[in-house]
Amino acid sequence: MSRLLNGKVALVTGGTSGIGLASAKELAEQGAQVFITGRRQAELDAAVSEIGSAATGIRADASMLSDLDAVYAQIAKSAGHLDILFANAGGGDMQPLGAITEEHFDRIFGTNVRGVLFTVQKALPLLREGGSVILTGSTTSIQGTESFSVYSASKAAVRNFVRSWALDLKGRGIRVNVVSPGPVRTPGLGGLVPDEHRQGLFDALAAQVPLGRLGEPEEIGKVVAFLASDAASFINGTELFVDGGMAQV
Repeated sequence: MSRLLNGKVALVTGGTSGIGLASAKELAEQGAQVFITGRRQAELDAAVSEIGSAATGIRADASMLSDLDAVYAQIAKSAGHLDILFANAGGGDMQPLGAITEEHFDRIFGTNVRGVLFTVQKALPLLREGGSVILTGSTTSIQGTESFSVYSASKAAVRNFVRSWALDLKGRGIRVNVVSPGPVRTPGLGGLVPDEHRQGLFDALAAQVPLGRLGEPEEIGKVVAFLASDAASFINGTELFVDGGMAQV
């Protein structure tokens, strides 16, 4: 049976859990050879085992330029090129305006903005013409969220990267898009609050979604695979919300 991504080579940063892992699995299931990055070797090894023989893990921190250089050197040696880049590594935590510190700001913008910028820039020599670059955004980029302003601002920056990079790369036919999830049942979302408050957070967020539930990582992964494929060949510079309608009504 023909698969959407047969013969393609993909990189997923932050591919050891949640949306990154689910997307890497879907890309592999659709026929791609998939490289994933993660900061912790044990989690990286577990993710590679879960994805299967199509996956290769590279330990790296996407906010460290030297780590990115090592990632692309390994991909160049192993595969010679990239067709798909899913710059997914990122994260954040909550701080009200009066409690934001320099460390909080630098850490979140270092990964979500600086890291994404150089992840894409350093991939350019390997990306084939007609390739697909996908960034992870968030509904928070267009909505106010109490105590979440730094993370939200970082995702607004990611959205604007896509608008500009679609123009920067038009001569190479490389499509650049952002997938913006709503609340998705991931370790990162659950980790925003203490364990005893996790279900309460999930319930409160689900109540804000017209579909009445949280998203699942696999649902985002299917959208990433679609954007990576030729089925999305005329989709460029756009933000695709996968939020159950949360930020749309």
